[in-house]
Amino acid sequence: MFPEFTLRYARLPERFFLRFEPVPVPEPRLVAFNRPLAEELDFDLGRFAAEEAATWLSGNVVPEGAEPIAQAYAGHQFGQFNPRLGDGRAVLLGEVTDREGRLRDIQLKGAGMTPFSRGADGRAPLGPVLREYLVSEAMHALGVPTTRALAAVTTGERVFRRVPEPGAVLTRVAASHLRVGTFQYFAARGDVEAVRTLADMAIERHYPRLLESTAAEPAGERYLALLEAMANRQAALVAQWMGLGFIHGVMNTDNCAIAGETLDYGPCAFMEAYSPTTVFSSIDEEGRYAYRNQPWIAQWNLARFAETLIPLIDDDQHAAIDKATQVIEAYEPRYEAEWLTVMRAKLGLATQEEGDRELAEGFLETLQTGRADFTLGFRRLAEAVESDAPGLLELFERAEGIERWLPRWRQRLASEAVTAHEIVARLEAANPLYIPRNHQVQAVIDAAEQDDFGPFETLREVLAAPFSQQSGREAHARPAEPAERVLRTFCGT
Repeated sequence: MFPEFTLRYARLPERFFLRFEPVPVPEPRLVAFNRPLAEELDFDLGRFAAEEAATWLSGNVVPEGAEPIAQAYAGHQFGQFNPRLGDGRAVLLGEVTDREGRLRDIQLKGAGMTPFSRGADGRAPLGPVLREYLVSEAMHALGVPTTRALAAVTTGERVFRRVPEPGAVLTRVAASHLRVGTFQYFAARGDVEAVRTLADMAIERHYPRLLESTAAEPAGERYLALLEAMANRQAALVAQWMGLGFIHGVMNTDNCAIAGETLDYGPCAFMEAYSPTTVFSSIDEEGRYAYRNQPWIAQWNLARFAETLIPLIDDDQHAAIDKATQVIEAYEPRYEAEWLTVMRAKLGLATQEEGDRELAEGFLETLQTGRADFTLGFRRLAEAVESDAPGLLELFERAEGIERWLPRWRQRLASEAVTAHEIVARLEAANPLYIPRNHQVQAVIDAAEQDDFGPFETLREVLAAPFSQQSGREAHARPAEPAERVLRTFCGT
Protein backbone atom coordinates (compact mmCIF):
# COMPACT_ATOMS: atom_id res chain seq x y z
CA MET A 1 0.00 0.00 0.00
CA PHE A 2 2.79 2.45 0.88
CA PRO A 3 4.74 4.21 -1.87
CA GLU A 4 8.48 3.66 -2.03
CA PHE A 5 10.50 5.24 0.79
CA THR A 6 13.62 7.27 -0.04
CA LEU A 7 15.22 7.50 3.46
CA ARG A 8 17.14 10.75 2.86
CA TYR A 9 17.28 11.64 6.55
CA ALA A 10 18.08 8.11 7.69
CA ARG A 11 21.13 8.17 5.42
CA LEU A 12 22.65 11.12 7.28
CA PRO A 13 25.35 10.38 9.88
CA GLU A 14 23.81 8.75 12.94
CA ARG A 15 24.38 11.75 15.22
CA PHE A 16 21.34 13.30 13.50
CA PHE A 17 18.93 10.72 14.92
CA LEU A 18 18.51 7.55 16.94
CA ARG A 19 17.11 4.38 15.41
CA PHE A 20 13.90 3.35 17.08
CA GLU A 21 11.24 0.73 16.45
CA PRO A 22 7.68 1.83 17.28
CA VAL A 23 6.28 0.19 20.40
CA PRO A 24 3.36 -2.14 19.47
CA VAL A 25 -0.15 -1.38 20.74
CA PRO A 26 -2.70 -4.01 21.80
CA GLU A 27 -5.72 -3.28 19.58
CA PRO A 28 -5.05 -0.90 16.66
CA ARG A 29 -8.16 0.37 14.90
CA LEU A 30 -8.24 2.82 12.01
CA VAL A 31 -10.75 5.56 12.85
CA ALA A 32 -9.79 8.16 10.22
CA PHE A 33 -8.02 7.91 6.88
CA ASN A 34 -7.38 10.80 4.50
CA ARG A 35 -7.89 9.22 1.07
CA PRO A 36 -7.31 12.42 -0.97
CA LEU A 37 -3.97 12.94 0.77
CA ALA A 38 -3.09 9.26 0.30
CA GLU A 39 -3.74 9.67 -3.42
CA GLU A 40 -1.44 12.73 -3.50
CA LEU A 41 1.26 10.63 -1.87
CA ASP A 42 0.75 7.88 -4.46
CA PHE A 43 -0.45 5.20 -2.07
CA ASP A 44 -1.78 2.07 -3.75
CA LEU A 45 -5.37 2.40 -2.58
CA GLY A 46 -6.40 -0.58 -4.67
CA ARG A 47 -4.72 -2.67 -1.99
CA PHE A 48 -6.16 -0.68 0.91
CA ALA A 49 -7.66 -2.69 3.77
CA ALA A 50 -8.53 -0.94 7.03
CA GLU A 51 -7.31 -3.71 9.35
CA GLU A 52 -3.97 -4.03 7.61
CA ALA A 53 -3.57 -0.25 7.41
CA ALA A 54 -4.18 -0.03 11.16
CA THR A 55 -1.22 -2.32 11.85
CA TRP A 56 1.09 -0.12 9.76
CA LEU A 57 -0.27 3.24 10.91
CA SER A 58 -0.11 2.28 14.58
CA GLY A 59 3.51 1.15 14.32
CA ASN A 60 2.74 -2.52 14.99
CA VAL A 61 4.22 -3.43 11.60
CA VAL A 62 6.92 -1.36 9.91
CA PRO A 63 6.11 -0.85 6.21
CA GLU A 64 8.49 -2.40 3.73
CA GLY A 65 11.37 -0.05 2.94
CA ALA A 66 10.90 2.16 6.02
CA GLU A 67 13.67 2.64 8.58
CA PRO A 68 12.12 4.22 11.68
CA ILE A 69 14.16 6.93 13.43
CA ALA A 70 13.67 9.52 16.15
CA GLN A 71 15.16 12.84 15.05
CA ALA A 72 17.47 14.85 17.29
CA TYR A 73 16.73 18.51 17.98
CA ALA A 74 16.95 21.14 20.68
CA GLY A 75 14.77 24.17 21.28
CA HIS A 76 13.85 27.28 23.20
CA GLN A 77 10.70 26.41 25.12
CA PHE A 78 8.96 29.55 26.37
CA GLY A 79 12.28 31.33 26.01
CA GLN A 80 14.38 28.77 27.92
CA PHE A 81 16.90 26.75 25.94
CA ASN A 82 16.89 22.97 26.21
CA PRO A 83 19.89 21.52 24.33
CA ARG A 84 18.42 18.03 23.94
CA LEU A 85 14.77 17.48 23.09
CA GLY A 86 14.28 15.22 20.06
CA ASP A 87 11.31 13.09 19.03
CA GLY A 88 10.01 11.91 22.37
CA ARG A 89 6.94 10.15 20.99
CA ALA A 90 7.29 10.37 17.22
CA VAL A 91 9.02 8.18 14.68
CA LEU A 92 9.92 9.15 11.13
CA LEU A 93 9.24 6.20 8.83
CA GLY A 94 10.97 7.92 5.92
CA GLU A 95 10.24 10.20 2.98
CA VAL A 96 8.13 9.47 -0.08
CA THR A 97 7.84 11.33 -3.38
CA ASP A 98 4.33 12.59 -4.06
CA ARG A 99 2.67 12.88 -7.47
CA GLU A 100 4.06 16.40 -7.92
CA GLY A 101 7.61 15.20 -7.33
CA ARG A 102 7.90 16.67 -3.82
CA LEU A 103 9.52 14.82 -0.94
CA ARG A 104 7.15 14.37 2.00
CA ASP A 105 7.92 12.98 5.45
CA ILE A 106 5.67 10.30 6.93
CA GLN A 107 5.78 10.30 10.72
CA LEU A 108 3.89 8.36 13.39
CA LYS A 109 3.10 10.54 16.41
CA GLY A 110 2.39 8.65 19.62
CA ALA A 111 4.48 5.62 18.63
CA GLY A 112 5.90 4.93 22.08
CA MET A 113 8.86 5.77 24.30
CA THR A 114 11.95 6.78 22.34
CA PRO A 115 15.50 7.51 23.56
CA PHE A 116 14.44 11.19 23.63
CA SER A 117 11.32 10.67 25.78
CA ARG A 118 12.93 11.94 29.00
CA GLY A 119 10.91 9.53 31.12
CA ALA A 120 7.55 10.11 29.39
CA ASP A 121 5.47 7.28 27.96
CA GLY A 122 5.79 8.34 24.32
CA ARG A 123 2.07 7.92 23.73
CA ALA A 124 -0.61 10.32 22.54
CA PRO A 125 -4.16 10.65 23.88
CA LEU A 126 -7.03 10.43 21.40
CA GLY A 127 -8.16 14.02 22.03
CA PRO A 128 -4.96 15.78 20.86
CA VAL A 129 -4.70 13.39 17.91
CA LEU A 130 -8.20 14.30 16.71
CA ARG A 131 -7.54 18.00 17.37
CA GLU A 132 -4.40 17.92 15.22
CA TYR A 133 -6.17 15.93 12.51
CA LEU A 134 -9.09 18.35 12.30
CA VAL A 135 -7.16 21.60 12.67
CA SER A 136 -4.30 20.73 10.35
CA GLU A 137 -6.71 19.63 7.62
CA ALA A 138 -8.82 22.73 8.21
CA MET A 139 -5.73 24.89 7.81
CA HIS A 140 -4.96 23.13 4.53
CA ALA A 141 -8.48 23.83 3.29
CA LEU A 142 -8.06 27.47 4.37
CA GLY A 143 -4.95 27.74 2.19
CA VAL A 144 -2.40 27.91 5.01
CA PRO A 145 0.91 26.02 4.64
CA THR A 146 0.72 23.18 7.12
CA THR A 147 1.61 19.64 8.01
CA ARG A 148 -1.17 17.24 7.08
CA ALA A 149 -2.98 14.36 8.77
CA LEU A 150 -3.04 11.07 6.91
CA ALA A 151 -4.62 8.82 9.53
CA ALA A 152 -5.69 8.36 13.13
CA VAL A 153 -5.58 4.96 14.82
CA THR A 154 -6.89 4.11 18.28
CA THR A 155 -4.61 1.80 20.26
CA GLY A 156 -6.86 -0.06 22.67
CA GLU A 157 -4.92 1.22 25.69
CA ARG A 158 -5.33 4.08 28.15
CA VAL A 159 -2.97 7.04 28.32
CA PHE A 160 -2.62 8.82 31.65
CA ARG A 161 -2.49 12.62 31.58
CA ARG A 162 -4.77 14.72 33.74
CA VAL A 163 -7.17 11.75 33.66
CA PRO A 164 -6.97 8.37 31.89
CA GLU A 165 -7.76 8.82 28.20
CA PRO A 166 -7.97 6.51 25.17
CA GLY A 167 -4.68 6.26 23.31
CA ALA A 168 -4.16 6.98 19.62
CA VAL A 169 -1.48 7.41 16.95
CA LEU A 170 -1.51 10.17 14.34
CA THR A 171 0.16 9.73 10.96
CA ARG A 172 1.55 13.16 10.10
CA VAL A 173 2.80 14.24 6.68
CA ALA A 174 5.20 17.18 6.34
CA ALA A 175 7.39 18.82 3.74
CA SER A 176 10.04 17.91 6.29
CA HIS A 177 10.51 17.94 10.04
CA LEU A 178 13.56 20.22 9.89
CA ARG A 179 13.09 22.82 12.62
CA VAL A 180 15.00 25.77 13.97
CA GLY A 181 15.61 23.47 16.92
CA THR A 182 17.28 20.90 14.65
CA PHE A 183 19.92 23.49 13.75
CA GLN A 184 20.20 24.58 17.39
CA TYR A 185 20.95 21.03 18.52
CA PHE A 186 24.16 20.94 16.51
CA ALA A 187 25.09 24.61 16.90
CA ALA A 188 25.00 24.15 20.68
CA ARG A 189 27.57 21.38 20.27
CA GLY A 190 29.82 23.42 18.01
CA ASP A 191 29.17 20.97 15.17
CA VAL A 192 29.44 23.39 12.24
CA GLU A 193 29.61 20.62 9.65
CA ALA A 194 26.31 19.19 10.85
CA VAL A 195 24.72 22.65 10.60
CA ARG A 196 26.11 22.94 7.07
CA THR A 197 24.66 19.52 6.19
CA LEU A 198 21.23 20.59 7.46
CA ALA A 199 21.41 23.92 5.63
CA ASP A 200 22.32 22.20 2.38
CA MET A 201 19.46 19.76 2.84
CA ALA A 202 17.02 22.60 3.59
CA ILE A 203 18.08 24.49 0.47
CA GLU A 204 17.87 21.43 -1.78
CA ARG A 205 14.52 20.35 -0.40
CA HIS A 206 12.68 23.60 0.32
CA TYR A 207 14.50 26.44 -1.46
CA PRO A 208 16.07 24.88 -4.58
CA ARG A 209 16.03 28.15 -6.50
CA LEU A 210 18.79 29.39 -4.21
CA LEU A 211 21.14 26.85 -5.77
CA GLU A 212 20.90 28.70 -9.08
CA SER A 213 20.55 32.26 -7.81
CA THR A 214 23.66 32.02 -5.61
CA ALA A 215 25.75 29.76 -7.88
CA ALA A 216 28.23 32.53 -8.73
CA GLU A 217 28.36 33.92 -5.17
CA PRO A 218 30.63 32.97 -2.26
CA ALA A 219 29.25 29.99 -0.32
CA GLY A 220 28.23 32.19 2.61
CA GLU A 221 25.76 34.11 0.44
CA ARG A 222 23.77 30.93 -0.11
CA TYR A 223 23.27 30.45 3.62
CA LEU A 224 22.37 34.10 4.07
CA ALA A 225 19.84 33.66 1.26
CA LEU A 226 18.43 30.64 3.11
CA LEU A 227 17.87 32.81 6.19
CA GLU A 228 16.15 35.47 4.10
CA ALA A 229 13.95 32.96 2.27
CA MET A 230 12.92 31.35 5.54
CA ALA A 231 12.16 34.77 7.05
CA ASN A 232 9.95 35.63 4.10
CA ARG A 233 7.99 32.40 4.47
CA GLN A 234 7.53 32.94 8.20
CA ALA A 235 6.27 36.46 7.59
CA ALA A 236 3.70 35.22 5.09
CA LEU A 237 2.69 32.27 7.28
CA VAL A 238 2.11 34.27 10.45
CA ALA A 239 0.20 36.93 8.50
CA GLN A 240 -2.17 34.18 7.40
CA TRP A 241 -2.56 33.00 11.00
CA MET A 242 -3.39 36.52 12.08
CA GLY A 243 -5.96 36.86 9.32
CA LEU A 244 -7.79 33.79 10.60
CA GLY A 245 -7.61 34.54 14.32
CA PHE A 246 -5.47 31.43 14.74
CA ILE A 247 -3.37 31.12 17.88
CA HIS A 248 -0.64 28.50 17.68
CA GLY A 249 -0.10 28.37 21.41
CA VAL A 250 3.41 26.92 21.57
CA MET A 251 5.73 28.79 19.20
CA ASN A 252 8.90 27.26 20.60
CA THR A 253 11.86 27.07 18.24
CA ASP A 254 11.42 23.29 17.98
CA ASN A 255 7.98 23.99 16.50
CA CYS A 256 9.27 26.48 13.91
CA ALA A 257 9.54 24.57 10.62
CA ILE A 258 12.26 25.48 8.13
CA ALA A 259 9.84 24.69 5.29
CA GLY A 260 7.50 27.47 6.44
CA GLU A 261 4.65 25.12 7.39
CA THR A 262 2.50 25.30 10.51
CA LEU A 263 3.94 22.58 12.75
CA ASP A 264 2.45 21.12 15.93
CA TYR A 265 -1.19 21.66 16.87
CA GLY A 266 -1.00 20.95 20.61
CA PRO A 267 -2.72 23.81 22.48
CA CYS A 268 -3.82 25.73 19.36
CA ALA A 269 -7.22 27.39 18.97
CA PHE A 270 -9.14 29.92 16.89
CA MET A 271 -10.18 33.13 18.60
CA GLU A 272 -13.89 33.94 18.74
CA ALA A 273 -14.57 37.34 20.36
CA TYR A 274 -11.72 39.49 19.07
CA SER A 275 -9.10 40.41 21.65
CA PRO A 276 -5.40 40.78 20.75
CA THR A 277 -4.29 39.44 24.15
CA THR A 278 -6.12 36.13 23.75
CA VAL A 279 -4.28 33.04 25.03
CA PHE A 280 -5.63 29.48 25.10
CA SER A 281 -2.65 27.31 26.01
CA SER A 282 -2.82 26.07 29.59
CA ILE A 283 0.97 26.25 29.88
CA ASP A 284 1.38 29.80 28.52
CA GLU A 285 0.86 31.46 31.88
CA GLU A 286 2.68 34.68 30.95
CA GLY A 287 0.99 35.14 27.54
CA ARG A 288 4.25 34.84 25.64
CA TYR A 289 2.43 33.31 22.66
CA ALA A 290 -0.72 35.43 22.80
CA TYR A 291 -2.35 36.29 19.47
CA ARG A 292 -0.80 39.75 19.19
CA ASN A 293 2.71 38.46 20.00
CA GLN A 294 2.90 35.85 17.25
CA PRO A 295 4.58 38.02 14.57
CA TRP A 296 7.33 39.10 16.94
CA ILE A 297 7.88 35.63 18.39
CA ALA A 298 8.39 34.45 14.82
CA GLN A 299 11.05 37.13 14.42
CA TRP A 300 12.66 36.04 17.71
CA ASN A 301 12.76 32.44 16.46
CA LEU A 302 14.33 33.61 13.21
CA ALA A 303 17.05 35.35 15.20
CA ARG A 304 17.80 32.03 16.91
CA PHE A 305 18.00 30.38 13.47
CA ALA A 306 20.35 33.13 12.29
CA GLU A 307 22.66 32.44 15.24
CA THR A 308 23.14 28.84 14.08
CA LEU A 309 24.13 29.99 10.58
CA ILE A 310 26.72 32.61 11.61
CA PRO A 311 29.76 30.33 11.01
CA LEU A 312 28.43 29.52 7.51
CA ILE A 313 27.61 33.07 6.42
CA ASP A 314 31.09 34.58 6.76
CA ASP A 315 34.44 33.60 8.26
CA ASP A 316 34.50 37.06 9.85
CA GLN A 317 32.04 36.67 12.72
CA HIS A 318 31.32 40.39 12.98
CA ALA A 319 30.58 40.61 9.27
CA ALA A 320 28.35 37.53 9.50
CA ILE A 321 26.42 39.02 12.41
CA ASP A 322 25.91 42.30 10.57
CA LYS A 323 24.59 40.51 7.48
CA ALA A 324 22.24 38.28 9.48
CA THR A 325 21.02 41.22 11.56
CA GLN A 326 19.97 43.07 8.42
CA VAL A 327 17.86 40.09 7.38
CA ILE A 328 16.22 39.82 10.81
CA GLU A 329 15.47 43.56 10.87
CA ALA A 330 13.95 43.34 7.38
CA TYR A 331 11.42 40.82 8.70
CA GLU A 332 9.26 43.49 10.34
CA PRO A 333 8.42 45.52 7.21
CA ARG A 334 8.02 42.27 5.26
CA TYR A 335 5.53 40.98 7.83
CA GLU A 336 3.65 44.28 7.89
CA ALA A 337 3.31 44.15 4.09
CA GLU A 338 2.10 40.54 4.22
CA TRP A 339 -0.42 41.38 6.96
CA LEU A 340 -1.80 44.30 4.97
CA THR A 341 -2.16 42.10 1.89
CA VAL A 342 -4.19 39.62 3.97
CA MET A 343 -6.33 42.38 5.45
CA ARG A 344 -7.01 44.02 2.10
CA ALA A 345 -8.31 40.70 0.78
CA LYS A 346 -10.49 40.23 3.88
CA LEU A 347 -12.00 43.68 3.29
CA GLY A 348 -12.69 42.98 -0.38
CA LEU A 349 -9.92 45.24 -1.69
CA ALA A 350 -7.77 44.39 -4.70
CA THR A 351 -6.12 47.78 -5.15
CA GLN A 352 -3.83 49.66 -2.78
CA GLU A 353 -4.52 53.05 -1.20
CA GLU A 354 -2.76 55.02 1.51
CA GLY A 355 -5.40 54.66 4.21
CA ASP A 356 -5.93 50.91 3.94
CA ARG A 357 -3.98 50.06 7.10
CA GLU A 358 -6.02 52.51 9.16
CA LEU A 359 -9.22 51.09 7.64
CA ALA A 360 -8.23 47.53 8.62
CA GLU A 361 -7.13 48.56 12.09
CA GLY A 362 -10.37 50.46 12.50
CA PHE A 363 -12.41 47.36 11.78
CA LEU A 364 -10.39 45.33 14.27
CA GLU A 365 -11.00 48.03 16.86
CA THR A 366 -14.75 47.83 16.27
CA LEU A 367 -14.60 44.05 16.69
CA GLN A 368 -12.76 44.46 19.97
CA THR A 369 -14.95 47.17 21.49
CA GLY A 370 -18.08 45.36 20.31
CA ARG A 371 -16.80 41.95 21.48
CA ALA A 372 -17.77 40.57 18.08
CA ASP A 373 -16.78 37.20 16.67
CA PHE A 374 -13.64 37.55 14.55
CA THR A 375 -14.57 35.01 11.87
CA LEU A 376 -18.22 35.99 11.42
CA GLY A 377 -17.40 39.68 11.72
CA PHE A 378 -15.35 39.49 8.53
CA ARG A 379 -17.63 36.96 6.81
CA ARG A 380 -20.79 39.05 7.26
CA LEU A 381 -19.21 42.08 5.66
CA ALA A 382 -20.45 40.41 2.47
CA GLU A 383 -23.99 41.20 3.63
CA ALA A 384 -23.18 44.87 4.23
CA VAL A 385 -21.61 45.97 0.95
CA GLU A 386 -24.55 48.20 -0.04
CA SER A 387 -26.60 48.56 3.13
CA ASP A 388 -26.48 47.82 6.84
CA ALA A 389 -26.98 44.12 7.50
CA PRO A 390 -28.77 42.94 10.67
CA GLY A 391 -26.72 39.74 10.57
CA LEU A 392 -23.51 41.75 10.92
CA LEU A 393 -24.76 44.26 13.47
CA GLU A 394 -26.17 41.57 15.77
CA LEU A 395 -22.65 40.26 16.36
CA PHE A 396 -21.72 43.43 18.25
CA GLU A 397 -22.56 44.06 21.89
CA ARG A 398 -22.10 47.75 21.08
CA ALA A 399 -22.84 48.76 17.48
CA GLU A 400 -21.75 52.44 17.48
CA GLY A 401 -18.25 51.63 16.29
CA ILE A 402 -19.26 49.42 13.38
CA GLU A 403 -21.97 51.87 12.34
CA ARG A 404 -19.34 54.62 12.10
CA TRP A 405 -16.87 52.39 10.26
CA LEU A 406 -19.15 50.99 7.56
CA PRO A 407 -19.57 54.25 5.55
CA ARG A 408 -15.76 54.67 5.44
CA TRP A 409 -15.41 51.13 4.12
CA ARG A 410 -18.13 51.55 1.49
CA GLN A 411 -16.49 54.76 0.32
CA ARG A 412 -13.23 52.86 -0.09
CA LEU A 413 -15.01 50.05 -1.95
CA ALA A 414 -16.32 52.59 -4.45
CA SER A 415 -12.77 53.26 -5.59
CA GLU A 416 -12.40 49.60 -6.59
CA ALA A 417 -14.63 50.34 -9.61
CA VAL A 418 -16.24 46.90 -9.66
CA THR A 419 -19.78 45.71 -9.02
CA ALA A 420 -21.16 44.92 -5.59
CA HIS A 421 -21.51 41.33 -6.78
CA GLU A 422 -17.76 41.17 -7.42
CA ILE A 423 -17.00 42.61 -3.96
CA VAL A 424 -19.26 40.02 -2.32
CA ALA A 425 -17.51 37.23 -4.23
CA ARG A 426 -14.13 38.53 -3.06
CA LEU A 427 -15.26 38.73 0.56
CA GLU A 428 -16.70 35.23 0.57
CA ALA A 429 -13.55 33.84 -1.05
CA ALA A 430 -11.28 35.47 1.56
CA ASN A 431 -13.34 34.98 4.73
CA PRO A 432 -14.28 31.48 5.88
CA LEU A 433 -17.67 30.64 7.30
CA TYR A 434 -16.46 27.53 9.10
CA ILE A 435 -13.42 27.16 11.33
CA PRO A 436 -12.61 24.46 13.91
CA ARG A 437 -14.16 26.23 16.86
CA ASN A 438 -12.92 25.06 20.22
CA HIS A 439 -16.28 23.93 21.59
CA GLN A 440 -17.02 21.93 18.44
CA VAL A 441 -13.65 20.20 18.52
CA GLN A 442 -14.17 19.39 22.19
CA ALA A 443 -17.63 17.96 21.46
CA VAL A 444 -16.06 15.74 18.79
CA ILE A 445 -13.42 14.55 21.26
CA ASP A 446 -16.01 13.86 23.97
CA ALA A 447 -18.06 11.74 21.55
CA ALA A 448 -15.01 9.90 20.21
CA GLU A 449 -13.92 8.98 23.73
CA GLN A 450 -17.28 7.17 23.93
CA ASP A 451 -16.44 5.45 20.62
CA ASP A 452 -18.78 7.66 18.60
CA PHE A 453 -16.88 9.04 15.60
CA GLY A 454 -19.95 10.36 13.77
CA PRO A 455 -19.44 13.96 15.00
CA PHE A 456 -15.78 13.76 13.95
CA GLU A 457 -16.72 12.73 10.41
CA THR A 458 -19.34 15.47 10.17
CA LEU A 459 -16.98 18.19 11.36
CA ARG A 460 -14.25 16.90 9.07
CA GLU A 461 -16.62 17.23 6.09
CA VAL A 462 -17.69 20.74 7.11
CA LEU A 463 -14.11 21.98 7.52
CA ALA A 464 -13.10 20.61 4.11
CA ALA A 465 -15.16 23.40 2.47
CA PRO A 466 -14.72 26.36 4.84
CA PHE A 467 -15.76 29.12 2.43
CA SER A 468 -18.99 27.54 1.12
CA GLN A 469 -22.44 27.80 2.69
CA GLN A 470 -23.45 24.26 3.66
CA SER A 471 -27.17 23.67 3.99
CA GLY A 472 -28.25 22.20 7.30
CA ARG A 473 -24.92 22.92 8.95
CA GLU A 474 -25.59 26.41 10.22
CA ALA A 475 -24.76 25.37 13.80
CA HIS A 476 -21.18 24.71 12.77
CA ALA A 477 -20.73 28.39 11.91
CA ARG A 478 -21.94 29.83 15.19
CA PRO A 479 -19.69 30.87 18.09
CA ALA A 480 -19.89 29.09 21.41
CA GLU A 481 -22.63 29.98 23.85
CA PRO A 482 -21.28 31.07 27.26
CA ALA A 483 -21.78 27.60 28.74
CA GLU A 484 -20.00 25.97 25.79
CA ARG A 485 -16.83 28.05 25.80
CA VAL A 486 -13.52 26.19 26.01
CA LEU A 487 -10.97 28.70 27.26
CA ARG A 488 -8.00 26.40 27.86
CA THR A 489 -6.33 23.91 25.56
CA PHE A 490 -3.71 21.30 26.47
CA CYS A 491 -0.70 19.82 24.71
CA GLY A 492 -1.40 16.16 25.45
CA THR A 493 2.29 15.45 26.02
